Amino acid sequence: MLKKEYPYYLANEAVYANQDLPVYDKYSGEQATAVPLATPEVLDKAIAAAVEAAEPMRKMAVFERQAVLEHCVARFRERSEELAYALCVEAGKPINDAKGEVTRLIDTFKIAAEETPRLYGETIPLDISARAKAYSGMTKRVPIGPCAFISPFNFPLNLAAHKVAPAIAVGCPFVLKPASLTPIGALLIGEILAETDLPKGAFSILPCRRDSADLLTEDDRLKLLSFTGSPDVGWKLKARAGKKPVILELGGNAACVVDKDWDLEDAVARIIFGAFYQSGQSCIGVQRIYVHRDIYEPFKEQLVGKTKALVSGDPKDPNTFIGPMISEGEASRLHGWIKEAVDAGATLLCGGELDGTMLQATLLENVDPGQAVCAEEAFGPVAVLAPFDDYDQVLKTVNDSRFGLQAGIFTRDLYRAQQAWDELDVGGVVIGDIPSWRVDHMPYGGVKDSGLGREGIRWAMEDMTELRLMVIRNPF
Repeated sequence: MLKKEYPYYLANEAVYANQDLPVYDKYSGEQATAVPLATPEVLDKAIAAAVEAAEPMRKMAVFERQAVLEHCVARFRERSEELAYALCVEAGKPINDAKGEVTRLIDTFKIAAEETPRLYGETIPLDISARAKAYSGMTKRVPIGPCAFISPFNFPLNLAAHKVAPAIAVGCPFVLKPASLTPIGALLIGEILAETDLPKGAFSILPCRRDSADLLTEDDRLKLLSFTGSPDVGWKLKARAGKKPVILELGGNAACVVDKDWDLEDAVARIIFGAFYQSGQSCIGVQRIYVHRDIYEPFKEQLVGKTKALVSGDPKDPNTFIGPMISEGEASRLHGWIKEAVDAGATLLCGGELDGTMLQATLLENVDPGQAVCAEEAFGPVAVLAPFDDYDQVLKTVNDSRFGLQAGIFTRDLYRAQQAWDELDVGGVVIGDIPSWRVDHMPYGGVKDSGLGREGIRWAMEDMTELRLMVIRNPF
């Protein structure tokens, strides 16, 4: 069960300030709990505390930062059932997916603990000419300073962890704004962080309204902004962020290509998962499916049959695969896109019915590429299916998108795999699997409207540090 109320965390301390942000069970629609909303004045205090914590955070020894992360790993394991249940309620995430996210939360902090001692510098020979004969150089990485983090609703634990864990690993204090629809997971992380010996002000976790969070973007005391969410919001934040570096993990409309040499049953099973796990609310969920014409009809038959068999319902039921979307507004928006595509000539293969926040797993074919359900980010349980004849052309079709996060290519041909890696304008190409596959220590991020920079602990640690050079002259 969830608690009746939760605090936010200001400068490491739990504060029961108000209960102005209700949190709803996304399946029943009933209020499950409430959390306090931070005001701009509270955010200002949090930033000031982070500034004060910057020096003591920088001076923490490797073993001390590592111990904080290891404590979190141990406590997440102890409280894994509670964390999964909170996810199930606040995000409507089917309980099996929620348990999987808790596993990834643990992995992310574990990787960060392992990477903490690996923030290496290097020596640089500078004697490339006579004038530099007496000189040598070396580099190290130093914390960039206080960071602003904004995390999304769809992975409330693990996408917050991908900001929090590397910040602790390198010694950066931070202020985190979790999504207003799903704040509990981040606050539970805060509860566990508050048990550690982090310097006062090292972290604040503050639910707040979007218009109250301007300081996180515009305040020059914050030296980096990391945002995960919608492209429209992300690019606007970047435009207002001033001189600070900005890391953006944004949206996608990920494509899968199934070549004629791949096993049908395997491809169907993986694509079903990639398109519909956690109701399709993933930026790398399978949205566009291109299948070689030689196998298109049997593939379609299997895919439609297995999609119709997916169990929808209460996410607390372990048999449920399709749970609710995050809100009725989002469900209605995507349902409207489906209707627009059908009205424009698309064929509805299965699904398409809406009941509140519950949208059936939906497959479409003959969709005009300009339709929103194909061209934009669906972020729900919908995928479009189309045949292809020419491999070169289908790669161009995959690239014909304003997004470029990840792509999946099912082929046994090494040269076609290499070609996809060379030619697809995306952040990652997954061979023999869905674009929805991610492990938490790999470099992850996109190009075009899908974002800037890379997450994955080591790469995030680099973003949260600056390179500092020392040159030594030997006069003897």
